[in-house]
Amino acid sequence: MARPSSSPCSPSSSLHDLPDDVLALISACIHYRDLLHLSFTCKKLHSLCTSSDKLWMPHCRMAMLQSLPSQNSLPHWRSSVESAKALLRFLIAVKPLMGIWVHQNPELGNLVYVTWGFVSIVACRIIPQELGPRGFDTGLLWAPVFEILANRDGTLVFFLHGRERDQNFLYPGRFMAANQEPNVLVLEAEPLLNSTHQLRELSSLDSGGEDSGEEEQVMVKRKGSKGKKKASVAADPVPFHRLAFGDRRRLLEELAPQVRLPVPPQAAYGPLFFSPRERKPSLASNDSFQLENAFMAERRDAILSAYANSIEPGSPYRGVDSVALVRSMCAAAESLDAIAKRSSASDKPVPTVHNRGNVKCASPSSEAQTDGSSKRIGFAQFVRSKLQQIVGKSTAQDSPKTNPLSTTEIKRLQFEEFLKQGKAVGLRLQATTWRLSFYRAWPIMYDNRFALYKIPEQKRVEGREHAGLWGGTFGWPPGRPAHAKPGSPLFFLLLSYDENEEGLHLIATKVLEGTHYVLHPNGSAMFTAKINEPSSEEFPFDINSEGSVLDIVQTWQGEGIANGYGFRYPGSKPGDLFEFRTGELAFVWRESRTVLSLQRIDLQSLLEKGEKVAALPPISNFAYLTKSYSNVFAGYCGPVATAGRKQVEQMLKDIQDIQSKKV
Repeated sequence: MARPSSSPCSPSSSLHDLPDDVLALISACIHYRDLLHLSFTCKKLHSLCTSSDKLWMPHCRMAMLQSLPSQNSLPHWRSSVESAKALLRFLIAVKPLMGIWVHQNPELGNLVYVTWGFVSIVACRIIPQELGPRGFDTGLLWAPVFEILANRDGTLVFFLHGRERDQNFLYPGRFMAANQEPNVLVLEAEPLLNSTHQLRELSSLDSGGEDSGEEEQVMVKRKGSKGKKKASVAADPVPFHRLAFGDRRRLLEELAPQVRLPVPPQAAYGPLFFSPRERKPSLASNDSFQLENAFMAERRDAILSAYANSIEPGSPYRGVDSVALVRSMCAAAESLDAIAKRSSASDKPVPTVHNRGNVKCASPSSEAQTDGSSKRIGFAQFVRSKLQQIVGKSTAQDSPKTNPLSTTEIKRLQFEEFLKQGKAVGLRLQATTWRLSFYRAWPIMYDNRFALYKIPEQKRVEGREHAGLWGGTFGWPPGRPAHAKPGSPLFFLLLSYDENEEGLHLIATKVLEGTHYVLHPNGSAMFTAKINEPSSEEFPFDINSEGSVLDIVQTWQGEGIANGYGFRYPGSKPGDLFEFRTGELAFVWRESRTVLSLQRIDLQSLLEKGEKVAALPPISNFAYLTKSYSNVFAGYCGPVATAGRKQVEQMLKDIQDIQSKKV
């Protein structure tokens, strides 16, 4: 019996002639990048990969696997975009942003948690607060920081949240994703060079993932590395971070009010993410699920419509006219310079200063003062000042026509050059990867960058079961505020393991403190336990919060934070870490017998049970850079969602009536 022909030219051997279900099974077994490469092998496969959802939906499910949005929400997410490929583009771009982001200023706040919304991600600031009446199960107060939504075509739209003049606004911008796992989120202003180029950049499949788009990779390979370097230099000769910190702050604060949008009525109140019942598949088909889905879909459509009405046709983001910004911002700087010049002219003659690099050289007119004080300042400094005078004289003689610019003039010219790089200037959220130095799981941060730093959470594995985020409070029993001392401060502690020459250590790093005045700096180790050194100390209490006898599993020796070398460099005193059968932990200082009780918390669930409060002004809302040891967020903790609950209920009824009429 003759075998069937298996020639490569046979139509049955073509991959694109296979049934869709078979292709879907094949695509589920390969990486999405391989599927993207496959789509560029021929025109038929390219059209098939573009139009078929069955090839991309398995990758969307894998991207959402072990994530908080329910798998039952995936069909609703798919219906909100034009294709499964567009949905995958969004998921790949924003999934690395999920988690905890921090900044060390102020010492009491700046903990931002990024979670899933509806075809979007939402960044929420956790407000420093005290322990609630239900202990660690009490919902948290939070304020929105930013959102990244997927447009209909899969492009990403960034909105910064903020509050001005007792009114909430949205501040649109562009999101620029990292090529690898990002650890820093930077808020910047960027010149908008070419709208069509930006539109293409946003619509590439991997604009937010690990790899660049396939078409862009091919173009880069053809141009070569030299052309790539020249293009990058020409496109961004003056980066935003090169500007002076004052100019950067003024530019962002001037830019935000000019791009702001009023919050649509449909988006003013209501949830930004799903409630806890969405985690139960059995309740996924009930009426409340459908109503909440419909409400969040309507909220998203209203925000995207407001964004679309605020931009020019065919442009992803208009921004603010750069010429107008130059006039408005540089005019104030020039007037200040003119005032300074008039005041200096009316005073006594000021010695001329010649700049040579970073060295300020005194003019000959100040030579007498140097000679008179040479005996006091020492021989080395006297010789150094004489050499600087000689260099200054030779520079003035060699180039008498040159008039060196002052530092203020150089900064102003650099600022004008940055603004004139494009026709418009807009906001940009950039996810990037920096080489960071860590001290006990806390990154070393810049004080003058509008940035949030991601806190790496260690995975729980055998022998390191306590890694992760914990809630802590002083006192016993755990998780219940004492009647004598109501309002115990709520601490958020990140537990991580570190192994050195002394053995394995468990370090509890403070990431948030719920007091009115900060007691310990952000990033400080509240305690350190030596896992290899068990302890024989006894726990000072016999019963837990439920009145049952304590069942202690293990006890380790360690050290707890104490007042030693001041606020920034505290000392430590011996203590012991106790683990209970219920999974709770408690650290006890031996000398004072003070107890720090800990319980593992689910930040997502506490946010869903909590309440939204008013946000800070837009730029400060992203990263509050002013050092403060008091609660700067206390004045913004008034609930804004309570007043609109009746409106939310009315909207839900309207949506239900509309759906019943459709049925």
